[in-house]
Amino acid sequence: MTAIADLFRQPGPKLVPFLTAGYPHKSSTVELVLAAEAGGAAMVELGMPFSDPLADGPVIQRSSQAAIANGVNLPWIFSAVRELRARTAIPIVLMGYINPILKMGPNRFLQEAAEAGVNGLIIPDLPPEEDRKFYDDAKEAGLSAIHMVTPVSAPERITYLGQQAGDLLYAVSHLGVTGTGPDGETALVRYLQKIRQATATPFMVGFGIKTTSDIARLAPHADGLVVGSALLERISAAPDPAAEAERYIRSLVAAMGAGIHE
Repeated sequence: MTAIADLFRQPGPKLVPFLTAGYPHKSSTVELVLAAEAGGAAMVELGMPFSDPLADGPVIQRSSQAAIANGVNLPWIFSAVRELRARTAIPIVLMGYINPILKMGPNRFLQEAAEAGVNGLIIPDLPPEEDRKFYDDAKEAGLSAIHMVTPVSAPERITYLGQQAGDLLYAVSHLGVTGTGPDGETALVRYLQKIRQATATPFMVGFGIKTTSDIARLAPHADGLVVGSALLERISAAPDPAAEAERYIRSLVAAMGAGIHE
């Protein structure tokens, strides 16, 4: 069983922060992940900076550009994960686009990711039918392939993606880019219920989740909640990014607990 499958077999929703690797500074990534864990995060997404992140909104785009300017690349990300593995076992998912992976070479990427201690991958621009071999090789290496579903995904599509993923799905809360708010509450809850009915695979929901009220109302309907742009905005202006990350994540985890007990 993978670390992600094991995590999401445990009851209750999980808070999953998204951090762009190497942002706001290269030196802050390891401490930010550890701060996220201290604040109650169950898993961390690390964004792999890319020059043209089509699914990301302006906040993550800016963080990606800044990280590239900081000299962040895939080998550096793997070195940061190796450093983290000496200090924590929290599951780490790499999220990013296929171009840098192709440039490195898929086989080398998967090997180095697995050896560094990465647990899962989210590649928004590579659906499973586009490269079954890549995802088969990822699973062979012990990496969870996390596929995305959207509000317009048909139930049979959700079932298929759940079967292909196995461990975890990522439910995009609305059509658009990261950082904008979730769709209306009733429609969003119906969508999450549709996912639950279509697959037994656990799922986390993300895109535009920002506030404690967002967390509280969505916690009863998903296995995980992803917070990215709002967290990046806070740490970008903070004199102590790690302390701010821990404080903000702790508030979201508290709201998540309140939401499921209402």
